[in-house]
Amino acid sequence: MALRWYSNVIETTDVVRLARWWADALDWDVIYETDDESVVIPKWAQELGERLTFHQFPPGLVFVRVDHEKATKNRIHMDLAPHTSDDRDAEIARLEGLGARRIDVGQGPDVSWTVLADIDGNEFCVLSSRHE
Repeated sequence: MALRWYSNVIETTDVVRLARWWADALDWDVIYETDDESVVIPKWAQELGERLTFHQFPPGLVFVRVDHEKATKNRIHMDLAPHTSDDRDAEIARLEGLGARRIDVGQGPDVSWTVLADIDGNEFCVLSSRHE
């Protein structure tokens, strides 16, 4: 029996704000929201939910409230990739328009990805365009 990747949990001092930011960034839906916990999943998962088996349902993002601010670099991060038909630079600009900022984590000048931080300072990468 294989385990299912259920979710990534992200700690934050402002659950609603960060969950909504990631929902906008990924064009996902917030399906649960309180001051202490919010859950974000892909829109298509909502649409196909009844037809998906337990192991087919995609992981979501769960945001939980903590009382401390983020203090160090993430030990794990998300890599996001635009489709080859999408303009990678436009996607990065869109994320920056939502409040993301470019950061240096020692990646060097000649890498094929861009490191950004969300509005809470959590690092993530936008990779070069990928095929479906």
